[in-house]
Amino acid sequence: MNTDKKSLRHEAIARRKQVPAADRAAAGERLAAVAEPLLAVLRPGQTVAAYVSMGSEIPMDALLRRLLDVGCRVLVPRLGRGLDVGWGELPSMDDLHDAGGARRPQEPDGETLGMDALAEASLVILPALMADFVGTRLGRGGGWYDRALEHRAPNVTVAAVCWPWEVVNGPLPREPHDVPVTAVLTPEELRYVG
Repeated sequence: MNTDKKSLRHEAIARRKQVPAADRAAAGERLAAVAEPLLAVLRPGQTVAAYVSMGSEIPMDALLRRLLDVGCRVLVPRLGRGLDVGWGELPSMDDLHDAGGARRPQEPDGETLGMDALAEASLVILPALMADFVGTRLGRGGGWYDRALEHRAPNVTVAAVCWPWEVVNGPLPREPHDVPVTAVLTPEELRYVG
């Protein structure tokens, strides 16, 4: 694949915007079901770093609820201002609130934990615009997840969530700072990569 990241991002977002709201909602429910093998190995009290979806992303609500139902401690990004980004603990879905408009995901209240909170995670689930079979993940371009993933524990599963058509044979463009993922999760399948 010989396309630059900017073009790939533009194409992915344009295609996502064509997905009807009802199809997007159904995809979120299927995503939670497909993710069940990831959850089956977790014990109550273990930490999972995930995210709150927004816009054209596959809805994470059902998967976040399932993580909470099995007793996981769930961390989600808290965006703050500029580089003031960290993790917040999500006690329940009712604790989410708007954090500054349509271009920001909902966030929980409470303490903002540093990026090093990711070291406690037994599983990391993060968004992707595309992923390939060697573990390259194309994000939105800010590099925040790549910086955060430097703090993950060794051998932890890092699963990128994207639409089925966004999983490509690749290879996608990869830069030295891009941290590979170990799994790709879509509403149709969970696939280990790398």
